[in-house]
Parts: sequence; C-alpha cells; structure tokens
Amino acid sequence: QVRLVESGGGLVQAGGSLRLSCAASPSNVRINLMAWYRQAPGKQRELVAMITTGGRSNYADSVKGRFTISRDNAENTMYLQMNSLKPEDTAVYYCNALIFVQQYWGQGTQVTVSS
Repeated sequence: QVRLVESGGGLVQAGGSLRLSCAASPSNVRINLMAWYRQAPGKQRELVAMITTGGRSNYADSVKGRFTISRDNAENTMYLQMNSLKPEDTAVYYCNALIFVQQYWGQGTQVTVSS
C-alpha cells in the first residue's frame, strides 16, 4: 500500500517562506509523476506544481517565480519551497503521486499566511 505523508506546513506572515515535504512509502515504489495541490476554504482543489521523474516541472501561474518544486527519487521525497508567500496562498496543501494509472493522496498540511 502506497502512503504519502506531508510535513512542513504552518503559520507564516506575508512575505515569508515555508518548505513542504512529501515522503512516499514504501521507499522502493516507482512514482511516475508527483504534484502538489491545494484547497482553500470554499474553493476547489487546484494544481500548484508538478514534477516528472526526470525533473521537468510545471507551475500554476499564481505561484510561478515564488514556488519551486523538487524531488529526490532515491528517497522518494518531494519538496515545495514557497517564498514570498501571500494571504491568498492560505490552503491545505496535498501531495499527489501517480503510479502507472493509480493516483494517491496525502492527508494534507495546512499553510496559513497572515497579512
């Protein structure tokens, strides 16, 4: 059974930074695509950034230039470095992994940005 565990969320002032982590287990599972999604209260879940096994990444326009996604394939861990945070970045952030045709989700980590 694949398990994704996020960490690193918290409360930060506008302009600050946070780094989210997502650890996948078992460690030898081969993950094709990893991504971060977020869901703010009363809104639909939206894609924030995605990254392939080879390191190619894509970002939502709202976070381009501020967020950086990365992954360590050997450790099956993904990161999201979030800089210049804005109050509108407040949401629950979810880790997502695509293994063949099956999607897996983490439990989410809360990010709150105060103005």
